[in-house]
Amino acid sequence: MAMLVVVVAYLVQFLGFAIFARSLLSWFPIDRNGPVFQALAGITDPILEPLRRIIPPIGMIDISPMVAMLALFFLARALLSFPV
Repeated sequence: MAMLVVVVAYLVQFLGFAIFARSLLSWFPIDRNGPVFQALAGITDPILEPLRRIIPPIGMIDISPMVAMLALFFLARALLSFPV
């Protein structure tokens, strides 16, 4: 059971890093139809799209990736801190 919790925590951290990578890539003029961006979009859209419906952008800045990363990293930290 402890191993399962650790694996889930690392997958949650990976998802947070994928959201971070997608946020960084959005600053550069890259092909949005390329395989790297499409893979990141496929991984991160299930988390970001519901948040975008709830959290309004501040001016031209979408803060939903930041909220998602904070929530995911706190969740991963909580999973790893519980003694199992």
